[in-house]
Amino acid sequence: MREKKIRTLSLICFIVCLLIWVPNLFFQIASPLWLLTFLLAPVGIALGVVVKNYWLIAVNTLMLFSFFIFMALGYFVNSKT
Repeated sequence: MREKKIRTLSLICFIVCLLIWVPNLFFQIASPLWLLTFLLAPVGIALGVVVKNYWLIAVNTLMLFSFFIFMALGYFVNSKT
């Protein structure tokens, strides 16, 4: 039962990190909430490590580096125009 709760918390960290990007990416609202990804994603990674769920570790790691990924994609798209 404890493992299931930890897995759920790690998944919640991932989902919240995804939802944090919604105002910036889809509504073009400059929201500083994306900074929370630097706090929530490591928590999700740590919880994923505890339950040894590699999928949760991978997606939370992706969310940890999401700012840098979006920044690189933005530069790439703008360099082509």
